Amino acid sequence: MNAIECQVHLLEPLTPNVHKVLLKPEKSIDFLPGQYLNFVMSDEDKRPFSIASAPGDEFIELQIGAFGADSYPMQVIERLNASDKVIVEMPLGNAQLRTDSERPLLLLAGGTGFSYIKSMFEYLAAQGSNRPVIVYWGLREPDACYELEKTRQTIAKLPNASFIPVVENPTPEWQGKTGLVHEVVMQDIVSFEPYDIYLAGRFDMVGRIRQDFVEQGALLEHMYADAFAFI
Repeated sequence: MNAIECQVHLLEPLTPNVHKVLLKPEKSIDFLPGQYLNFVMSDEDKRPFSIASAPGDEFIELQIGAFGADSYPMQVIERLNASDKVIVEMPLGNAQLRTDSERPLLLLAGGTGFSYIKSMFEYLAAQGSNRPVIVYWGLREPDACYELEKTRQTIAKLPNASFIPVVENPTPEWQGKTGLVHEVVMQDIVSFEPYDIYLAGRFDMVGRIRQDFVEQGALLEHMYADAFAFI
């Protein structure tokens, strides 16, 4: 793990509650798709965020969901607004993409957990991977979606991939799938036994998905999530 000074290159809203951050590191740093970093507020206050960009990108991308004026992530947004340079520690995490596997991939995220799987499918697209990949993204409302067309274009570069956004509370205009994302996945996939499965979202959500997917054939040794270290 390295402490890296980064220039704040971009901070912009993706939705009223989600902010896109691009950081330019002072030197190149290696990490694996699916790892995370600590945003250093102080020596005693370090806050984890998934890295949304793929290894080799010029910028380190974060997607920060911030709800409430004095919330834990909003304090980070305020620091980014007030600073030209910040410190991060990376790489961290053991739930990175297993690049030596050829098993089909199921990437599932809720909300801004999307950052975690975005790093993976962008890396796979850059590598020209032929692995079968299914990407599910669960959101509460349609207006919580962001960069849908960009995501579709990236995943379309993979010859054996599909992208399925799922909205829990749809509007009449919503054209996609609806409901709880992991329940939709369980309807779409008969058995999870063949898959390498990567999960990101609230800890309670990830815990429930792990239990339900195992009951439908998923192998624990082929399921990955940073949340598993805490639940």
